[in-house]
Amino acid sequence: MGTDQRGQRNLWARWPLREPGPGFLTGAADDDPSNIATYSQVGAQLSYRLVWTLWFFYPLVAAVQDTCARLAQATGEGLAANLRRHYGVWVASALVFSLLVANVINIAADLLAISGAAHLLLGGRRIAYAAGFALLTVVLEAWVPYRRYARVLEVLSLSLLAYVATAFAVDVDWRATWRHMVPQWPSGHAAVMALVAIAGTTISPYLFFWQAGQEAERARARTSLSGGAAALTERRRISTDTYLGMAFSQVIGFFIMVTAAATLGAHGLRHVDTAEQAARALEPLAGRFTFVVFAVGMIGTGLLSIPALAGASGYAVADICGWRYGLGVPVAGAPRFYLVIALSVLCGLMLNHVPIDAMRALYLSAVLNGLVAVPLLGLTAHLAGRAAVSGAFTSTPVQRALVWLTTALMACAALLLLGDSVGL
Repeated sequence: MGTDQRGQRNLWARWPLREPGPGFLTGAADDDPSNIATYSQVGAQLSYRLVWTLWFFYPLVAAVQDTCARLAQATGEGLAANLRRHYGVWVASALVFSLLVANVINIAADLLAISGAAHLLLGGRRIAYAAGFALLTVVLEAWVPYRRYARVLEVLSLSLLAYVATAFAVDVDWRATWRHMVPQWPSGHAAVMALVAIAGTTISPYLFFWQAGQEAERARARTSLSGGAAALTERRRISTDTYLGMAFSQVIGFFIMVTAAATLGAHGLRHVDTAEQAARALEPLAGRFTFVVFAVGMIGTGLLSIPALAGASGYAVADICGWRYGLGVPVAGAPRFYLVIALSVLCGLMLNHVPIDAMRALYLSAVLNGLVAVPLLGLTAHLAGRAAVSGAFTSTPVQRALVWLTTALMACAALLLLGDSVGL
């Protein structure tokens, strides 16, 4: 083999997306149907005015996820176990309980969205699709070997590229788009609440637990890293994987928002409450191709995000209770962990039978996520900055500053959401 061929092979071996890790899959799961609905609604109501938020929040969410992953690698434990160990079982349990409620609501909303998309494409009964997708999620997550299951998630993450295709299939005003890439404080109540909604959907607590749980599994599967070159390699892997994953998530969100602005917003359709409504409205405005691609992308990302939501619940509860857990562990080896996953999906499915307003439920979920995120971010930043806890994986001063800034912003967002919910 020639030198050039060996060099190309070595380059491919170092290419970070050759085998996407927890960070990339977490970033892809961030663009779930609830996020699609939020980005579509923002684009429909405010056109291109808030496209700048996608790059503004990128370093914040990337720093947060990187910090959670580092802490899990350093300790070999997920977030909930670290919180219990250092701040007590009551603090950890209160945060995990709020997380579980928010996750079940999100799972219900995602099942509603992807079953609605399947109904739009194929006809039939929505509840049958919802039940089928729920069963598929549990079976894949519990009974397919994790290495093979991770490949399934990687393939599903490619469905997000559908939203890039839709943006180039419609008439986007790119000049207006680039003009609004410069941050401008939004004026008016609707714009401020849209900004808060973007923050809440981008920085979601379940993502912290999902990535940290996977990193804790990896940490327990290898020998301890006390420092040196091995620890440096792991830190680089975590950062590369995480920052690429979050960049992917934000780029997809950007294309969803500009697609909605160029179609729904440009034709005066300001009220889009769900991702299904956005897909339905696209067909007469942008044609059958755009509608189909948008709907198929929604199903793919829903099947990617629901396992992340349920898995985050499983990791959190198992950490609190001290159970054995891990997607790499067979069902017989961690039955209670997989039971939590199955119950999370089942409860989400059952919520689809309850006569509640879907958008109100998502609003409640956003409030809960905002309230949980603030103490969770603060405590995680505190732990990750302690060398006695994180060792060679201690977060950098820049990372800590970004996480504390994110904590402050999420606190403001939570207060705004609470004020809005009580009519202040």
